[in-house]
Amino acid sequence: MTLPTIKVGIQGVASMTVEELLEQYAAGVLNFSGVDLPEANLSGVKLSGVNLSDANLSIVNLSGANLNEANLSNAKLNVARLSGANLCSAILNNASLNVANLIRADLSRAQLRGASLIRAELIRADLSRADLLEADLTGADLREATLRQANLRHANLSETILRGASLTGANFEMANLNASDLSRSDLSGANLRDAELRQANFSHANLSGADLSGANLRWADLSGANLRWADLSGAKLSGADLIGADLSNANLTNTSLIHANLTQAKLIRAEWIGADLTGATLTGAKLYATSRFGLKTEGMICEWVDLSPNGDRSIVQNFHSEESRDFFNETPPTIRIIVDAALEHEANFAIAGAYYQIAQEYRGLKQPPSIESGRRRTIFTFHVDSDEALFLTAYIVILPFLDAASTQKNISRIVEMINSEVVANQNLKPLKSPHIVKQLNTLLEQAINQATTIKQMKKNIEVAAKLNFCKAPTQIVLTNSSAHTLIVYDHPNFGKRFINRSALNASAYDISSDSTKNILPSLDIIIDFVKGFHYISH
Repeated sequence: MTLPTIKVGIQGVASMTVEELLEQYAAGVLNFSGVDLPEANLSGVKLSGVNLSDANLSIVNLSGANLNEANLSNAKLNVARLSGANLCSAILNNASLNVANLIRADLSRAQLRGASLIRAELIRADLSRADLLEADLTGADLREATLRQANLRHANLSETILRGASLTGANFEMANLNASDLSRSDLSGANLRDAELRQANFSHANLSGADLSGANLRWADLSGANLRWADLSGAKLSGADLIGADLSNANLTNTSLIHANLTQAKLIRAEWIGADLTGATLTGAKLYATSRFGLKTEGMICEWVDLSPNGDRSIVQNFHSEESRDFFNETPPTIRIIVDAALEHEANFAIAGAYYQIAQEYRGLKQPPSIESGRRRTIFTFHVDSDEALFLTAYIVILPFLDAASTQKNISRIVEMINSEVVANQNLKPLKSPHIVKQLNTLLEQAINQATTIKQMKKNIEVAAKLNFCKAPTQIVLTNSSAHTLIVYDHPNFGKRFINRSALNASAYDISSDSTKNILPSLDIIIDFVKGFHYISH
């Protein structure tokens, strides 16, 4: 093939033809900085490591060319043909590649900082680990392209097509992806923190484990998207379409979901304290083990929710009129152990160790208790995920204290009272469901078994039990999600003060005597407390 003779048109640059460039390159010359070769045919050439910085290569044909590790910084490659070209590890910082054809090009590990790729064709191109910091890809076509672990911080990708692209681990922090098409793309583990994603299409995209904290996703399409374990804290999702999206274990803390559509979205074990659901639609949402407190729900639309563990509609909660408002406005269920003594350093360390070891055996204790310590009393507060876990967790967390056996006995008796009342009164609501009674009994049986195991295996419990602080009288108060309280145990000497210290030692800690006989709450109080549970119902 005869190569065309093309003269240099820029003053100060030596006249050179394509043939001369190739001859000099073959002779070992690598520096062709500033060369002017518009419309040249360089298809299939091998120019690995060449320096073409500041070159004018507009409308050039470099299809299939080998430009591995070439320096093309500040080069003009507008409307150039680079399909199938090897640009692996090439330097293209601030290069201009507008409307260039880079279909199937290899740009892996390439440096494209500040490069302009407006409306460039990058279909199935490989940009793995490429550095595109502040690059402009407005309107570019990146269908099925690979950008795994690429750096696109502050890049402009507005109105780009990334449909079916592989973007795992890519960094889009503070990038502009407004109105871009990322449907069916793989963004698992990607960083989209504080990115602009207004009206972007993420339909059926994989965003599992992605960081979308603080991102602007107003009116974005996330229907059917996989957002499992994604971080959406503080994100703006007003008007977003999340129909059928999987948000299991997602972090939606303080997220704005105003007028968002979450119809049949999977929110199992999602964390969304402080989320704004004003005017949102949640009909058919799957909410197993999802907290329902600290939410803004004014004007929310929700006809029913799926509370089954697997989201298979086996357990459905229907709502009439304003019932959903109460359902979505829980208070966090808590257990408070109030100890009638000031917390000493020795006791603090011993109890911290005891609860650490308890947590190794009992998964329900996800966090250590919050502690309020005064001159006369100490309050340990435990937060639980659901009302059902209250009795079970109380049975376990009392273990470091001398009052443990009495408290556990009371809890067992309370559950027996609930069982008896349900049997005696078949019309009792909401306790008429045999599922509820069975669940309470199962959880209590688990608690008894776990408590026995913990006492046998954990030496820190024994250390704590020997301290005077852990021998002090206690009061154990449960608060359900409807803000109803139940005192499951109240030591007879709780709150009393003895002038004679010996009397305290002899009486206050002696829970075996008749004077310290346990007093159970009344049946009416117990039933009212359990009625306040936001229970799962068929």
